[in-house]
Amino acid sequence: MDISAQHESSADASGAVPEAAPAVVVLHERQMYPHLSAADIARIAPYGREQTWQAGEYVVRTGDPANGMILVIEGRVRIVQRDGIGDSALASEHGPGNFLAEIGQLSGTPELVDGIAIDDVRAIVVRPACLRALMVAEAALGELVMQAMMLRRTALIQRGRGPTLIGRGSDPAMFDLQALLRRNNYPYSVVDIDADAEAAEMPGKFDATDDDLPLVIDPNGTVLRRPDTTQVLSCLGLLPHIDGSRIYDVAIIGAGPAGLAAAVYAASEGLRVIVLDALSPGGQAGASARIENYLGFPAGISGHALTTNAYAQAQKFGAHIAFPTEIERLDCGAVHELRTRAGDTIQARTVIIASGAAYRRPPIPRRAEFEGSGVYYWASPVEAKLCAKREVMLVGGGNSAGQAAVFLGAHVAHVHVVIRGDSLDTSMSRYLIDRIAAQRNITVHARTEVVDLEGNTRLTGVTLRDCNMGTQMTMRVQHVFLFTGAQPNTSWLDGCDVGVDAKGFVLTGIDAGLQSNTLETCVSGVFAIGDVRSGSTKRVATAVGEGAAVVSQIHGYLAVAREAA
Repeated sequence: MDISAQHESSADASGAVPEAAPAVVVLHERQMYPHLSAADIARIAPYGREQTWQAGEYVVRTGDPANGMILVIEGRVRIVQRDGIGDSALASEHGPGNFLAEIGQLSGTPELVDGIAIDDVRAIVVRPACLRALMVAEAALGELVMQAMMLRRTALIQRGRGPTLIGRGSDPAMFDLQALLRRNNYPYSVVDIDADAEAAEMPGKFDATDDDLPLVIDPNGTVLRRPDTTQVLSCLGLLPHIDGSRIYDVAIIGAGPAGLAAAVYAASEGLRVIVLDALSPGGQAGASARIENYLGFPAGISGHALTTNAYAQAQKFGAHIAFPTEIERLDCGAVHELRTRAGDTIQARTVIIASGAAYRRPPIPRRAEFEGSGVYYWASPVEAKLCAKREVMLVGGGNSAGQAAVFLGAHVAHVHVVIRGDSLDTSMSRYLIDRIAAQRNITVHARTEVVDLEGNTRLTGVTLRDCNMGTQMTMRVQHVFLFTGAQPNTSWLDGCDVGVDAKGFVLTGIDAGLQSNTLETCVSGVFAIGDVRSGSTKRVATAVGEGAAVVSQIHGYLAVAREAA
């Protein structure tokens, strides 16, 4: 749930907030910081153990291993959120009946705040594994705790503390760091040294040269100079741990809607599940600005919010989600083995291929040269801020392209949608076509293609060709978004016997030579779902449905395997 989005929905057309808004804010506060009754505390107590702290001691400290949920019985705890350059903010104070925890406690990721005992404190500490068990066994309490933890993570992100990124806002490396932390739903702050004189002095405080930028300053004092993804995630304690000796019932490759749905249903039914993704949970759907045709969300929901909720739900039921973990090879047998690029091995009785599809890199001259510095493959708030009030170009005519165009249209001066077809009618849902037609700052250029890009270090212009007339024109835009079809993420299957079609999508059921219309591939115990599956309907709802359906087929496979053993 996004607090800021709900506050915005309370405003009228002039931006004024109705008198009823404070009640909404109070409701959010109650949901974020619920007070547990004596009966609630008695139900939680068997899942934890008592611990005490003296006044002035740290109950939790930013960057330390997660303690889980800490339910205060006596005393008070002050919660403070820090950034990397000495700024801090009071988040809340917890007294008897309140608890310390945010969504990271489900997976045991490091603490994001300091908790300092104001008085002598006595509390019940529920470790992450026991917290997951509590949330499943106590449904009403579990709902209350889950809602509070998710709202708190949202508040931490909105408060803008955590690791501090220092650099130039126009630097692609700075842009990539923000995207990395946003994908991981991790709070951070930004210092753009081009913004003002005070910011420009900041690198000097860390003896940093231009070659060191961007810097990442962790609240624990660690300074990373122009770091890569692994260095950042390692510093924040977010690199996955994989136990090569454990045999899982299900290994799921890909944490998009299909993979996350399979994880939720499989883990909730008692199967031992691991989910592996080369990037982060969300997949291609996670980049969708707003999905309005998904059942149950009449006002729409962003792909990021949908998949973040699904990620938390899978963790609640005990699924182990490891990212970034890139699979390099699948070795099939009685127990399948997955080899990662980092050298780890995952063993599983069944494998679900849910690795999805990525937007195709079209053969446009100099495209790769401008990736991250003018050419993008998704449209998130980070990109929207980067190109605010400017003209942008978006290439593609599918639903994801339509969602991105509508989203960007609310932030930029003008969106030029470029498609090779005659119209959007054959490739896009009607509600998106109507929405685009209603936005005056969106223009559709039909029967048109991009033939060249201009610029030195950054994009400065795009040359278009009219497919009917053959004439060309150059538009002075600095930001191009490519949503040009999809190609399957199946290159890692080259060394095994899983069948794929001519385009690389995985064959299942009758198409794979089996006798029934199953989601199983031609390799026993290996299944495929979602966008990566040949013949699938490329929709979020279809992916989620297949994620649910495959679990019943896996139960059947495992039952037969047990009987044969």
